Amino acid sequence: MNSYYTSIELGTDSIKILVCNKVHHNYYVIGKVSLSSDGIKRGVIVDTKKAVSSIKKAVKKINEMLGFRVSKVILAISTVHCNMNILTGSCEVLDKDSIVGEDVINVLKCALSGKIEETEEVVTAVPISFNIDERENIKDPKGFPSETLEVKVLVTTSPKDYIYQLLDVLKQCGLEVVDLCYSATGDYYEAKTNKTDKQIGAMINIGEESTSISVFNKGIMIKNKIVNVGSRHIDNDITYIYKTPLDVSRNLKENFVVASSRYADQNESIKVETTDKKELELSQGELSKVVEARCAEILKIAKNELNNLTNREIRYIIITGGVSELAGFQYVVEDVLGIKAKICNITTMGVRHNKYSSVLGVIKYLDSKLALRGASINMLSDTSINRLITIKDNKENNDNIINKVFGRFFEN
Repeated sequence: MNSYYTSIELGTDSIKILVCNKVHHNYYVIGKVSLSSDGIKRGVIVDTKKAVSSIKKAVKKINEMLGFRVSKVILAISTVHCNMNILTGSCEVLDKDSIVGEDVINVLKCALSGKIEETEEVVTAVPISFNIDERENIKDPKGFPSETLEVKVLVTTSPKDYIYQLLDVLKQCGLEVVDLCYSATGDYYEAKTNKTDKQIGAMINIGEESTSISVFNKGIMIKNKIVNVGSRHIDNDITYIYKTPLDVSRNLKENFVVASSRYADQNESIKVETTDKKELELSQGELSKVVEARCAEILKIAKNELNNLTNREIRYIIITGGVSELAGFQYVVEDVLGIKAKICNITTMGVRHNKYSSVLGVIKYLDSKLALRGASINMLSDTSINRLITIKDNKENNDNIINKVFGRFFEN
């Protein structure tokens, strides 16, 4: 199997686009872009004109890199407006001797039909388990003999106004969205293992201005919380204490400091110019204490929110986001969250940086979803995939909402 995928994430700090080729079970990055964004705040478009300009620059760069035009994408979106609901459905199978992908599609249709609020748009519909005539809790029912098929599915939705605004902005940039996925789900699919798929755990993504804390039960997101603290607060701390310009503070964070001050070189220093044009010499040890304090605070806030989200035992915690790449960050993680907590480790060649965990993970999510229904996709071909999402009038009735959902989830 040879499939091509393109994903995009609209972040406060950057626009990220990733193009992957999947051959058999391996993913190969053939192009990636991360450019500064404008007009976007915590996953929400706050200035359409600026956002379109930023996205167009990123699209132009990836097109120049690849030598051809990217036009179809999977969109990774924020969980800022995420709602969750468990639905069930059942149907008769087409051939009782063997369940096929079309039966899976039909039973998911039955589960969703007539149950989506008019103001909401389905983002993901993740089957929790399938039941057949004589067996329960099956993950993939294809190939089993049965007369009926039942499903329990976790459906996530976001307000239509929020979703349609994102789709419209991307349309203005020449991009057609073929599927949606929450960034938190993408993070999980990038970090997941056979072991995490059987446990309850958490993903923590430290973004530019906010941090996402998500609880996963056997690979399915069941709870999520966003807190308004992120890596930019580290830059602000450095600027406040040493009166350095914000761009200088960010450069110090990314290229000079160590997240855990105990491992900093006390003899290493750097000269910078303050906002009032004075020269200042800063030691790595001194700066690292400031960074460590804020990193620890962010993780403590995430820990408290995680305790509020669930009282069940958390078996793993995985931290991602660009700030998790700071040298010594793992030591701060273990001090605050314990040895269960690990930093995400992206092993895909060409994209080994945690700021890409969401855009790489949503590709793996879509690939997994397609495999369940026995389908494949090639997003770099203009003729191999039909348009799966259509921007429609927000006043459409519930039946039309479901038809559109079916179009994106079930037609190909």
